[in-house]
Amino acid sequence: MTAELVRGQNHTLPQTRLEIRVSAGTPVVAGATLGDERGTVRGIEWIAHPGSPQLPGLEVSQQAAADHRLAVDLEALPTGVHRVTVLLALPVGVGGPVRFGAVPAPFVAVTGLDGTEIASFTLTDLDAESAVSALELYRRQDVWKVRAVGQGYAGGLAAMLADQGVTEPAALAGTIQEAVTRGLARSVAPPPPRTPEGDRVRHATGSADHRPTVPPPAPAPEPPEPLTDPAATGPAHTAQPHTAPGPAAAGPAAAGTSAGGPISYAHPRRQHAAPPSPPPTAPPAQPGQPAQPVAGDATGWSMDERLYNQIWGMFEDLARAVAAYRSAVDFAESRMDQELDRALSDPRNRIGGAGDRAREAARAKRDELTSRAREALDRDLAQLAAEAAVVEPALPAAYAGWGNPVWHAHRIPMEIPMALRIGDLHLPERTDLRIPLLVRLPLERGIWVDSGRAASEAAALMDTDRLRRLAMETAVAHAARLLAVYPPGEFAVHVIDPAGSAAGPLALLVEAGVLAGPPAAGPGGVASVLAHLTRRVDLVQMAVRAGAADSLPPDLDTGEQLLVVNDFPHGFDDRAVTQLRYLADEGPAVGVHLLMVADREEASAYGPVLDPLWRSLLRITPVADSHLADPWVGHAWTYEPLTVPPGSRVLEQVLAAVAEARRAAGR
Repeated sequence: MTAELVRGQNHTLPQTRLEIRVSAGTPVVAGATLGDERGTVRGIEWIAHPGSPQLPGLEVSQQAAADHRLAVDLEALPTGVHRVTVLLALPVGVGGPVRFGAVPAPFVAVTGLDGTEIASFTLTDLDAESAVSALELYRRQDVWKVRAVGQGYAGGLAAMLADQGVTEPAALAGTIQEAVTRGLARSVAPPPPRTPEGDRVRHATGSADHRPTVPPPAPAPEPPEPLTDPAATGPAHTAQPHTAPGPAAAGPAAAGTSAGGPISYAHPRRQHAAPPSPPPTAPPAQPGQPAQPVAGDATGWSMDERLYNQIWGMFEDLARAVAAYRSAVDFAESRMDQELDRALSDPRNRIGGAGDRAREAARAKRDELTSRAREALDRDLAQLAAEAAVVEPALPAAYAGWGNPVWHAHRIPMEIPMALRIGDLHLPERTDLRIPLLVRLPLERGIWVDSGRAASEAAALMDTDRLRRLAMETAVAHAARLLAVYPPGEFAVHVIDPAGSAAGPLALLVEAGVLAGPPAAGPGGVASVLAHLTRRVDLVQMAVRAGAADSLPPDLDTGEQLLVVNDFPHGFDDRAVTQLRYLADEGPAVGVHLLMVADREEASAYGPVLDPLWRSLLRITPVADSHLADPWVGHAWTYEPLTVPPGSRVLEQVLAAVAEARRAAGR
């Protein structure tokens, strides 16, 4: 039975291999310190944090997230450890909340490896604190217990570390926050907020949804370089209950597309409380077999929302299943090393065949654990593959790949979908199992297509001109997708191509007549487009703040705007760079979005001035690259860009439909 603790209360732990789960309403940093019998932290080697996530017997997450799972093996802790203190802190400098009093009370639970909850604690009564000692595991007379602490620190992470007895706490706090910033910079969007009805609909045991019975996840290694793919819609955002577009929020009027109407670029929200449509029911499973997967196997207000939530559920299932497998393998290797060390440290085992038998026994245990973990992973992967096989054909155009037949029957919609597919993600354990990478609409931040040869190993082997053309073709395809999923005339695309080097890829958009104007070339063209969009952002911001949408100039297009920039920083002077940064920062909130094709190395002369720009954009690549991280366990996922099937004219057909819909609407 679960012990619900209050501050200061303790509870005996029935086992020594545990998982500590943290659930918060906003991304938090999770770490832990080890203390001796007096509670003293002997050095930084006794502190687990995002920059150094693994200690003997202890693993924490590499990044800030709204949910964490910390792995603890009390028997594997260093000699002399009598206390493990779990620390939580709000990340700084990412635009999120700065005190725990402004967010929902964090919830911490200690569980067994099978998910059985042993003790839980809700950290209430926090206010100005930005860091907190949540709970501690401590040993008394060879018995381990858990105590609810809940000690907050208004001085933040540095003050909390100082109270733990850490030397130079401010420097360590800075190191931790820097590691968190790097983690945020490579994370994809967080999972969709859970609906009131709870998690995805779970089917029979044996599916990918079951709780793994192997050790908890190990964080993924850092990618080869700092990434500039900031938290796509997070994990720097507070989770809010998602609601789909409803009568009061859907359609062009709610998007602020007429000068006299309301202007809102927030995600559409349902304005009335109606129960969601029930998800489809899976056919009965055969005895002893997992249930057959069904498209729409998730809660939601519409089939599109159910599919969106189902894809995120599959994403999480795959992340956690692989994390459990990798952790089990690591645990098996660690256990073998420990057993060999103990056996060979005894001089008696160095004589005769005792040492060889000890090695064989240790390796046999390792192989058994690894084999069991692989069997569990294969079972999960097979179920997820079966689910993907039924979900992919059922996807609407906005969620579908270019090869999906749904695009050939696509009609320009009258309201925007809730998300757009911009690629696929996979892990090396099964490369053919792809998870669609969906981003919410309207876009919450810009996108950067990295055209640099340092972007990935595949890019390094490509000719520079070929890579740049491929990057621009990727940007054109994304612009076409956005045009195709917005109502007629409610999305405008502007292009800056200073040297005219992208004339080939841009021909699709130019010939279809779907651009707001000819691609801007030269310094004059760059300045003109940037001035136009900067003015639009300024005017709409003022109108929104003053609640005076009817005061906007009648010729101002308040619909969504996309600026495609090729070959940055060519053709940009200091003023133009400043305006571009302004659009990247302020534009998304008022419907101006950025799609950049650039090689960061070519802009290196600007130094750190442009670092905030790169961090503000979701980085994708025109070729496959392992640079994105999930918001649960931080795996390095391989991103695969969407490609048009060879010989297909789907892009031309889609753009022709956009042009025809605009003519019919008189736009």
